[in-house]
Amino acid sequence: MLTPEFFARDTLTVAHDLIGAEIIAGTGPDAVAGRIVEAEAYLGQADPASHAGRGWTPRSAIMFGPPAVAYVYMIYGMHHCLNFVTEPEGTPGAVLIRALVPVSGREIMARRRGLDPAACRDQDIASGPGRLCQALGIDLSWNGVPLGSSAPRLAVRSVSGNGVRVERTPRIGIRKAVDLPYRFVAAGSPCLTD
Repeated sequence: MLTPEFFARDTLTVAHDLIGAEIIAGTGPDAVAGRIVEAEAYLGQADPASHAGRGWTPRSAIMFGPPAVAYVYMIYGMHHCLNFVTEPEGTPGAVLIRALVPVSGREIMARRRGLDPAACRDQDIASGPGRLCQALGIDLSWNGVPLGSSAPRLAVRSVSGNGVRVERTPRIGIRKAVDLPYRFVAAGSPCLTD
């Protein structure tokens, strides 16, 4: 499992290195896992698209550390977004997990999304931050959960030799700092956000 030291590094480096890693969410028969294929880095005050772009606020406080903690919030009043806090404590940063490929518990993930597991494609399950959270069963109650914790269980594991070629592109779905190449994707994955 990835340790807090992995996340206590430069946010861009962490975002790059998360591509190909696996998220495990839940325990027992409802546990699911997926391989990360898309992630975006959000920095501190130098990044106007970041929640910490204006410095410390009650909303952005979690981004200031400690690292290796889930930062979950809602957009448009209905979609959850899962981020992992990065950087040493006191320096704001987080990586938004945008898409993954189901690895374990695919049927559970599909049903959570209201899909027929036999008829849906992998890219229909967890492509996009809102779909990803729905498939993993993540809601606001997961905000602040340390990675590697047991209740609720949320962990990230490295997959050695995953052979993923990582490409770097501008972030998507934002209005500020759209030209910054802070999005990292598994090249050629059909499960990227459309």
